[in-house]
Amino acid sequence: MADLFDGYPLGEQWDEMFGAPAQPRPPYAGLFGSLQPMSGEELAARADVLSQTYRDAGVTFAHAGEEQPFPLDIVPRVIGADEWAHIERGVAQRVHALEAFLADVYGAGQVFADRVVPRSVITTSAHFHRAAHGLVPPNGVRVHVSGIDLVRDEAGDFRVLEDNLRSPSGVSYVITNRAAMSQVLPELFGDHRIQPVADYPSKLLAALKASAPSAVADPTVVVLTPGVYNSAYFEHALLARQMGVELVEGRDLVCSGGQVSMRTTDGQQRVDVIYRRIDDEFLDPVHFRSDSVIGCAGVLNAARAGRVTIANAVGNGVADDKLIYTWVPDLIRYYLDEEPVLANADTYRLDDVDATEWVLANLDSLVLKPVDGSGGKGIVIGPRADERTLDELAVKVRQSPRDWIAQKPIGLSTSPTLIDGRIAPRHVDLRPFAVNDGTDVWVLPGGLTRVALPEGELVVNSSQGGGSKDTWVISGPRPDNAPAPDRTQIEFTTADLPAEPPAQDPGPANDNAVAQGQQQQQQQAEIPGTAVSGMRDGGTARC
Repeated sequence: MADLFDGYPLGEQWDEMFGAPAQPRPPYAGLFGSLQPMSGEELAARADVLSQTYRDAGVTFAHAGEEQPFPLDIVPRVIGADEWAHIERGVAQRVHALEAFLADVYGAGQVFADRVVPRSVITTSAHFHRAAHGLVPPNGVRVHVSGIDLVRDEAGDFRVLEDNLRSPSGVSYVITNRAAMSQVLPELFGDHRIQPVADYPSKLLAALKASAPSAVADPTVVVLTPGVYNSAYFEHALLARQMGVELVEGRDLVCSGGQVSMRTTDGQQRVDVIYRRIDDEFLDPVHFRSDSVIGCAGVLNAARAGRVTIANAVGNGVADDKLIYTWVPDLIRYYLDEEPVLANADTYRLDDVDATEWVLANLDSLVLKPVDGSGGKGIVIGPRADERTLDELAVKVRQSPRDWIAQKPIGLSTSPTLIDGRIAPRHVDLRPFAVNDGTDVWVLPGGLTRVALPEGELVVNSSQGGGSKDTWVISGPRPDNAPAPDRTQIEFTTADLPAEPPAQDPGPANDNAVAQGQQQQQQQAEIPGTAVSGMRDGGTARC
């Protein structure tokens, strides 16, 4: 029988499993030993069962006009204990620094007085909201949930590609990926000490309750969704169910006298914490877009009055603007007096004439990203672009340099992936999710690994044909005198899934997708005289 990994090519990029041909890296030794005896046919058969599991459960998305099961590759990604500890420290450090920055931006503004970041960079950001100035959350937390996107470079070092501090999505697929994998490859779970991911809903609920107004003894938490037309509705429904809280739409909420309540069959019930999955612009028509019908009028006033907590906080987008990203290492030094644990990708901001001219002269060797782009929208990969595309890009950059950053291309690491019945390398990234309860920043062990399934593709978004992998963080050796841990059987059940599968791409976008516009259009069709204007696409840019 041929080795499952025979002929597996190693390129210039770092490969997650192999350091040399047929020589697995230490964290992968167990997985390699378990998979190697399998034939390609057996692994492909199990992959078919995995896809059928997702299809039966309704975990599907529309790609190229066809309803498909969400692509989950059967070969997991493995991260060793020491390496994960490094990632965990770096993600938590970054969240602490960005929390301090947001408090400063919407408060004293000392970071501007000390000339660490120019004030003009903030005031020209599309995500800076003066309506949030002076609004202090009850426990000081603005970034309750974050997704810090990482890639591994050619040297094997993890680098931060971008920060997502508004409403990062994708964690539902971390949970469902693990549950499905445990059913299809149960023997692998018996052979590995894999850190669990099922704690996420309870950790999130605890953090949300900790952020409630101080006088509330038993906070009522709700998940606010734009509705079933949103691409991440599956996630909204799953998290609400697993946290045991109500899933509501804007029309279910009412704000009166500075207090937010939800309509129930027993009358109105006070709401203390809103875990919102709606863009700032559509959250409160009193302060933002007056034509929004998916938010709740007056909710920002209630938050300012200390009657309700909005998670994540309004205005967080100013800190994940891609231009601010270039200052985050300086913010870590400024607020924490520490050196960054995780480095940024090599990035150039176009903040003076010389920098702009240098970037324009080197467009064919750089990656250009719009600072407020998402879902891969607007990215130009210079080495792959034609002359016309580069000429058009140069015009845009000259017109508005503030709207762009430039990065050196990174050879994203590769991971063994089942493609057409054989194992082949495909590029991957990683989105760890962090939950901040005001006392501690907890990082979900593993996060979401996204994989670009087409050969040579660097864009990992599922809307571009990408998929995902279950991410295993292997626990370190157990001390000799440590008690045996309790073992919980993971079961995959359709009870945690919506009755109707969403028809949109469930990839980990910022939830702020065109689907919100579809929700508006549907609701506004019932409201004569209401106009809808276009919205930007949601998602997370990739190079």
